[in-house]
Amino acid sequence: MKAEKIIKLANGYLMLVIIALLFFGGIAMVINTENPIFLLATLVGFIGFFGFILVNPNTSKVILLFGKYVGTIKENGLYWANPLYRKKSISLRASNFDSERLKVNDKLGNPIMISTILVWRVTNTYKAAFDVDNYENFVRVQTDAAVRKLASMYPYDNFADEGHDEDITLRSSVNEVSEALEKEIDERLTIAGIEVLEARIGYLAYANEIASAMLKRQQATAIVAARHKIVQGAVEMVEMALEELDKKQIVELDDERKAAMVSNLLVILCGDKEASPVVNAGTLSH
Repeated sequence: MKAEKIIKLANGYLMLVIIALLFFGGIAMVINTENPIFLLATLVGFIGFFGFILVNPNTSKVILLFGKYVGTIKENGLYWANPLYRKKSISLRASNFDSERLKVNDKLGNPIMISTILVWRVTNTYKAAFDVDNYENFVRVQTDAAVRKLASMYPYDNFADEGHDEDITLRSSVNEVSEALEKEIDERLTIAGIEVLEARIGYLAYANEIASAMLKRQQATAIVAARHKIVQGAVEMVEMALEELDKKQIVELDDERKAAMVSNLLVILCGDKEASPVVNAGTLSH
């Protein structure tokens, strides 16, 4: 495989003066001497105007001669070369690509919607111009393929209650997933001489057909976790209350009354609504 070749051509400003002198000088000589031989100078000057090459900042010109790669101009400025050269412009600027939202299955088979934001630029103009058909379309297609592969490698979220406890998930492990996505896309775009500057997930959600069910599942998981915390705290508070009562000998309770007290306290502490107190004006038995 041929490598990129950086070339520098003749100074365009100097050649502009020379070609202008040939063109306009030939015309003046024909008028003054009435000798058509000076038309050759005019013709040479006219053809020479097609040899100018303007390279803007952060752009490049790939030079071809009858299908043969001559080299690439990356330094901006005005140059002059053989008028028969064919010039192809390739931008060296950083470009953004926001992919479409793709419907794919994650590692657990759940349908999700995902898209990516890619920042890339061309570093090897030879590969970009000749190793792929259209390097911009190549970026789009390969990015979509990389996103599909990445989504199938990780689950959307952890489902520890179902035995699916993953270290890396699409939703929570943003940095790890971005690094894996950037590496995957970079490997695919190397063939086109393209460098990946950044790749991140731009959109991530469950597909519409399961979004509602998954939302309910997440809410149920959150409720269970909250209830677990409430029960754990309530048990600790009841235990502390019994210890303090026993320590300060405020009241002596047998096992039956302790059980009733524990039951009442747990109902009060774990209930969704505020309890309505009942004042016992009689004895402990009533």
